[in-house]
Amino acid sequence: KAALLAQQKLGARSLPSQKCPVIFTSRLSGGLFAQLLGALGGSRQYKKSTFLLNSIDQIVIPESLSLFEQPFAKKTLGAKAFDRDGVLKREQYFVKDGRVKSYVMGQYSANQLGLKTTANAGGTNNVSVTANFDGGLEAMIKAMGKGLVVTELMGQGVNATTGDYSRGALGFWVENGEIQYPVSGLTIAGNLKDMLLGIEHVGTDIDQRSNLKVGSVLVNQMTIAGES
Repeated sequence: KAALLAQQKLGARSLPSQKCPVIFTSRLSGGLFAQLLGALGGSRQYKKSTFLLNSIDQIVIPESLSLFEQPFAKKTLGAKAFDRDGVLKREQYFVKDGRVKSYVMGQYSANQLGLKTTANAGGTNNVSVTANFDGGLEAMIKAMGKGLVVTELMGQGVNATTGDYSRGALGFWVENGEIQYPVSGLTIAGNLKDMLLGIEHVGTDIDQRSNLKVGSVLVNQMTIAGES
């Protein structure tokens, strides 16, 4: 992976505009699930400013995936016993088998929604995303066959209310399960609802130093805007 990143700026090309599968490396994939957790945030729910409004019991990611918080896990970044309200934290699913089980709430947002706090004032701690693919980035590239591997993202083009997603990207173009050449000058776009439901694979190449633990992610289709 380090070798891939080192080659990033050597002979980078653009791509024709198209729709294709996209892999987010494990360094970037947590951002997708951070958007999911943010959309389930209690304040966003009671302000009605989320693309996952009133989503309890709804399927929002493939049923092979879950998001589980383990705040007491030893020797992990983000381990914590209490939230900012002083409420004792607990292990819990926010999403189980693809279905939303709980919003992410501190005491205030829980009160606004008429629900019980999930002890998440100040955010989540040590959330893991289920891997549903036996392998990391290299194996995922082979499984994808043809598409884009994204190694860098630029800009903040995410609308938290509508879910519209559009960001600049660098990466590598893949054909026949192998990297062909580096690419730059791209914009990748989609809607987070579709992107999350379109996740085909989550790999085992997890960065254990992260507070949100997830491997590389393959999304089945996004719009790539490159050269005209």
